Amino acid sequence: MDFIRYAEASAALLNADLADPDALVAHLADRSWLHASVTPGDVAALQEFQVELRPVFEASEAGEVPVVVSHLNDLLALHPVTPMISDHDPSHLHMHVANRSASVAELLIGESLMGLATLVCDLGATRLGVCHASSCDNVFVDTSPNQSRRYCSDRCSSRANVAAYRARQKAAAS
Repeated sequence: MDFIRYAEASAALLNADLADPDALVAHLADRSWLHASVTPGDVAALQEFQVELRPVFEASEAGEVPVVVSHLNDLLALHPVTPMISDHDPSHLHMHVANRSASVAELLIGESLMGLATLVCDLGATRLGVCHASSCDNVFVDTSPNQSRRYCSDRCSSRANVAAYRARQKAAAS
């Protein structure tokens, strides 16, 4: 189980516009084996989870470690995770975070919470962020060595840098 990948997937889940089952299927583009199992109930559960999860990223961005830990613990209690060893590839045993009968929402929520909880324990509670670009409110996971990430994507970073450059040029010209 790659917990960093699951933590990053939790940010992608939080950034996703999950308006309906088709949107959830599109979000799960690389996991086609889940497509047939997506239900409107999964969409509703994940929309609710998005609301519950956002304060974790906001608290981390603000450096509020006790709040991050408290929110994650509350979410882990609200959405219990059932870890199990997966043997679908006998030569590569690994952990999954939901039993075989779990819904798509339960699977994604379990992966998100275990990924974030492990990331917080391994790298620290301030590794989650909210994009600093003025027109963006996406979240991200900062795995950079010096914890310097400020934007959710290269696109937002470039836009912010260009805007700052233009502002400096305009100020210098006045």
